[in-house]
Amino acid sequence: MVGETVALNPGRLVFAALVGLALLLALIIKFKIQAMVSILIGAITIGLLAGMPFENIVTAVNDGIGNTLKGIALLVGLGSMFGAILEVSGGAQTLAVSMVKWFGDKKAAWALGITGLVIAMPVFFDAGLIILIPLAFSLAKRTKRSSLFYVIPLLAGLAVGHAFIRPRPVLFWWPPC
Repeated sequence: MVGETVALNPGRLVFAALVGLALLLALIIKFKIQAMVSILIGAITIGLLAGMPFENIVTAVNDGIGNTLKGIALLVGLGSMFGAILEVSGGAQTLAVSMVKWFGDKKAAWALGITGLVIAMPVFFDAGLIILIPLAFSLAKRTKRSSLFYVIPLLAGLAVGHAFIRPRPVLFWWPPC
């Protein structure tokens, strides 16, 4: 029954936690499964190995996510998934290159700033930087300008997007004032 208290063996709990952690790492590192999905699979595995009834596992996972993140877990999970999709598919690079072509080489800094602003919405700051920084360096090399001429607007766009556009993926959540 749901809500029923079950006495759990401490040795079994430690074993379940170690197996769950190993499974989590294997799913993320070896099989390249998204972190949010891997965490859910790991949590369910730990609960099953610890001897919890399945109904209690679902309730515990639901309560844990709800209490810890207060409704933002889905946003963070989906945001990180969409960001990874954007990176792997080349969508961010395509957007940036299209913007640079549209603005032209003389206004490429503006194009990178706007691209950074757009990319900041579904992606973490560092992921956006990793995705777009090669484009800034290649533009600097091609136009024989300083890389800072392109990197600073790119960083400004990413920073403005992360500072002022909510909700979006963040590492820590605080309610808006």
